[in-house]
Amino acid sequence: MLKVDGGVPLSGTVRVRGAKNLVPKAMVAALLGSGPSVLRGVPAIRDVEVVTGLLNLHGVQITQQPDGDLPDGQLTLDPAKVELARVSDIDAHAGSSRIPILFCGPLLHRLGEAFIPDLGGCRIGDRPINFHLDVLRAFGAQVDKTAGGIRLSAPQRLRGTKVELPYPSVGATEQVLLTATLSEGVTELKGAATEPEIMDLIAVLQKMGAIITVDTDRVIRIEGVDRLDGYVHRALPDRIEAASWASAALATKGSIMVEGARQQDMITYLNTFRKCGGRFEVTETGIEFSHPGTALTSLVLETDVHPGYMTDWQQPLVVALTQAEGLSIVHETVYENRFGFTDALIRMGATIQVYRECLGGTPCRFGRRNFRHSAVVAGPAKLRGTDFTVPDLRGGFSHVIAALAAEGTSRVEGIGIINRGYENFMDKLAGLGARFEIA
Repeated sequence: MLKVDGGVPLSGTVRVRGAKNLVPKAMVAALLGSGPSVLRGVPAIRDVEVVTGLLNLHGVQITQQPDGDLPDGQLTLDPAKVELARVSDIDAHAGSSRIPILFCGPLLHRLGEAFIPDLGGCRIGDRPINFHLDVLRAFGAQVDKTAGGIRLSAPQRLRGTKVELPYPSVGATEQVLLTATLSEGVTELKGAATEPEIMDLIAVLQKMGAIITVDTDRVIRIEGVDRLDGYVHRALPDRIEAASWASAALATKGSIMVEGARQQDMITYLNTFRKCGGRFEVTETGIEFSHPGTALTSLVLETDVHPGYMTDWQQPLVVALTQAEGLSIVHETVYENRFGFTDALIRMGATIQVYRECLGGTPCRFGRRNFRHSAVVAGPAKLRGTDFTVPDLRGGFSHVIAALAAEGTSRVEGIGIINRGYENFMDKLAGLGARFEIA
């Protein structure tokens, strides 16, 4: 349990490394190469540990080295001895991670078969797993349900195909990219996600020898090649972590220099940060974010796929909006159930009402489906410390920041979830002057 004493502005410097939403996928891409790959800027987060373990189970040799002036942070991944892993081992190591499904395309190319645990039901949902399997079938894979999980096989080389996504899903786009590069012929993906992390994955694959074209209408075309080499690549910095610390500066009336933050990946966030009154300065080494010293301004916000306002930026900013004057409206269009984290904020004293209606400028796919996906936040609110359990990665970060902004003491259970995506979270909090202790 973490005991947090609030009311102190966060001030100081934090450093962000490679993006959680890119690094594990780039590690999986190393399976496609005929030689070793080198990935730099790797953060020390739980998701990297999970993928490292899964790759080790499949025979990939991984060595870790210092990255410049940072300890560790550079991985060399050698897939020379790739082999099948036991489904039970994968299941035990992966836990609730969705990453095993992305191993399928590369393993089908390398070994002609792949196994994954049964990832259906409450763990990731029926529709996501079924969609991934349908995509793999379109490439020519055979999919068979077994007692221990799902067996996939490729009696012959996978073939290029046409895929049209009903929604620009990041995971589905990654699946197509990782499978199409070594498939025979051309693959056309319509409705693709184009987030910076997707473009960085494309850059990784291009370094390996892939031929990938990205059109302006969300169409990606991949011309299959016969062979891919290893890569040397530095992962783009984590724009989600950078924005999280920026919102923390606003919520606690502080000032945080985020080294490694990159303006071009955060333009949409920076515009919103400025609209609600935040100040920032872009430097050669990062971005400094600070509270203006005067009242924050309420606003209307809709999340969207890139280049819109990212859904993972939403929750920490909502904490800051509890301190803005007037009514803010937030319309979530990417994840249907993302406002559950507001329950803890309300117990702290925030005035937040959640609605089923689309309160944004345009109706979204969750409208009239009974999902509480819009919120009205009234402020400024006087937050008080309370007890809560971390619900998920981004919500958990947001709760801790709210506790630091509140008067009094909060007790937090389940803090380990935050380590999935925030490197050295507790050390960074301490360096920013947060008052807490592990009970």
